[in-house]
Amino acid sequence: MITRVAGIRVGQVTDRTGVTGCTVVLCPPGTNGSVDVKGGAPGTRETDAIRPGTAVNEIHAVLLTGGSAFGLAAASGVQRWLEERGIGFDAGVARVPIVPAAVLFDLAVGDASARPDEEAGYAACEVASDGPVEEGSVGAGTGATFAKLPDPAACWKGGLGSASVEEGELVVSTLAVVNALGTVLDEEDTPIVENRNPDAEPRTWPGTNTTLVMVATNARLSKERAQLLAQAGSEGVSLTVTPAHTMWDGDTVFAIATGEVDAPQRDLEAMASRAVAEAIRRGVRSAGSLGGVPAVGRAGSEGEAR
Repeated sequence: MITRVAGIRVGQVTDRTGVTGCTVVLCPPGTNGSVDVKGGAPGTRETDAIRPGTAVNEIHAVLLTGGSAFGLAAASGVQRWLEERGIGFDAGVARVPIVPAAVLFDLAVGDASARPDEEAGYAACEVASDGPVEEGSVGAGTGATFAKLPDPAACWKGGLGSASVEEGELVVSTLAVVNALGTVLDEEDTPIVENRNPDAEPRTWPGTNTTLVMVATNARLSKERAQLLAQAGSEGVSLTVTPAHTMWDGDTVFAIATGEVDAPQRDLEAMASRAVAEAIRRGVRSAGSLGGVPAVGRAGSEGEAR
C-alpha cells in the first residue's frame, strides 16, 4: 500500500450513481517530487511546476480524478483544505499549496454530467488517513475501464490498486488507476482479459484512456532523480499495459520522495517498476462491475465494488 511510506495519507470520494470519483494523496512536510507524462492525450494541472529546473521544491498533495478535464476543479478543493491549515509554498503574502493533478475520462460510463468538483476534492482530504487504501472501483478508479481495443464498448472494468516493495528501511510504494486503451498482462505476460468483441473493426475514442500512477518513496531525492523515478514508473506501465502510452492515452506518473533514507537510484527504479506493475494488476483484479461494464471474471455485482 502507498501508505507504507510514513506520513503519506490517502483520501477518496466515490460517486457510484454518477460513476466517478477522486483520490487525493496528502504529503508530509518536505516532500519533493516530479512527474513523467506520456501519450498523446493527457489532462493535467501544475505538472510543469514540478519539472526539474523550476523553483518549486515541495509538493503538498497530488490529486488523481475522474471527470475528464472538468475533474481538475477538484484540485481547488484540495488547495482550499491545505490553505486552511497553513500548508503551502511561502510566497510572502500567502502560502500557496502545490497540488499537481491528473484526470481520466470516465464520462461515457455513468452520468456524463457527474464530475468531481471542488467540494469533492475537499471531502477527499477530510477523510484522508494513513491506513489501508481501499482498492477497486473506488475514488479515481470508480469509472475506470480498460481493454478497449478493438471495440471500446466491449471493454472491462478498471480500477484502483496499490502495492509496495520494501528492502530494509527503503520503501517504494505505488498507487495506480487503470483506465487504459490496452489490456493488462498477468505475471506470465498473458492478458488477464481481452476485449469482449475481438472481431470488431478497430475503433478508438481519442482522449478517453489513461493510466494514472503515484510512486512514493521514503528515499532522499532531488527533483531530477524524482523525475527519473517517475520514468521508471512509466516503464512499469509499459511492461504491464499493452499497448501503453499511445496517442489516445494520457498516461501520467507522479513520483514523490519524503527524504528519510539514502538509496541507490538503480534500486529505487527497479522497485518502482515492480510495484507499479503489481498495483495495476491489483486495480483490475479488485474492480467490480459498475455502469454496465463487467469486471474481470464477471465476479463484480452491479453498483458495488468487490
